[in-house]
Amino acid sequence: MKTLNAADEGIKSIQKLVNQAKSVANQALQAKATATTLDKTAETAAIAGSAGARTVSFQIGTATAVNVVFGTATYATAASSAAAIESALSGLTTASGSLAGLSVSVSGGAVSFEVASGEDLTIAGTAAATGAAGFGIATSGTQGQNGETLTEARSSFATDFNNLRTQIDQLASDASFNGINLLNGNNLTVKFNESGTSKLDITGVTLDAAGLGITETTFSDIDADVALLDSATATLRKQSSTFGANLSVVQNRQDFTKNLISVLEGGAGDLTLADTNEEAANLLALQTRQSLAQSSLSLANQAEQSVLNLIR
Repeated sequence: MKTLNAADEGIKSIQKLVNQAKSVANQALQAKATATTLDKTAETAAIAGSAGARTVSFQIGTATAVNVVFGTATYATAASSAAAIESALSGLTTASGSLAGLSVSVSGGAVSFEVASGEDLTIAGTAAATGAAGFGIATSGTQGQNGETLTEARSSFATDFNNLRTQIDQLASDASFNGINLLNGNNLTVKFNESGTSKLDITGVTLDAAGLGITETTFSDIDADVALLDSATATLRKQSSTFGANLSVVQNRQDFTKNLISVLEGGAGDLTLADTNEEAANLLALQTRQSLAQSSLSLANQAEQSVLNLIR
């Protein structure tokens, strides 16, 4: 019975861990990406000049870099240089463009880039500025890395989820009694009589994370992960009901055995133990008969003596 109790406690604790994992998944579902931003300043003739065509490459995350080629025109002001950058990128940053997800805004000579997905933005190329504060990507190696993608935002939650998964494995392996673990695939046979003809066979199950269908995750598909957790909960409830029924049978047989022992002890007592009240009454009656017999014998002796005296 203690083995079943250990398995039942194990299932309850595993269910708590599954609930915690589901809570972590819901928190991950609410996580959002943090946009990557990059601010630069354009200078006069920063993009093009008499030296010929200039090229600036833009790369979002690990996607293929896109080269933007500017002509030989010389822009008279920083604002015109910035405007040229915005114009060159306008057709590429649309939903169907090769730089979709990148937005560009210009204010005077300032150019601001933003990647809403949080992926890194790398800008490079030969269109170097004439001054240190210019749009000189090639000389400064400027990159935008201050954002956080949705995957990165969910990564810490995924780590917590996978740690809970490990705890489920460890808890399932620890739910044993006397070397038998019903949650780790061990079977148990409970014998109810000395010959073993009356017994209960209990089949063990494997309720570690793999047995419950809970896989490691990066939370790329949270709905699928939550569905696995819901399925695990259903499995735990079903198995808890099965073990509960087995435990009820064992408890009933234990109560039956105890009551039967009392009946047998009572029957043995009836066969071997005397009723003290009855035996006391019998002893008293025997003593009374003995006393009467002695009195009768005494009276008979007295009568004989009287007859002898008359004869003399």
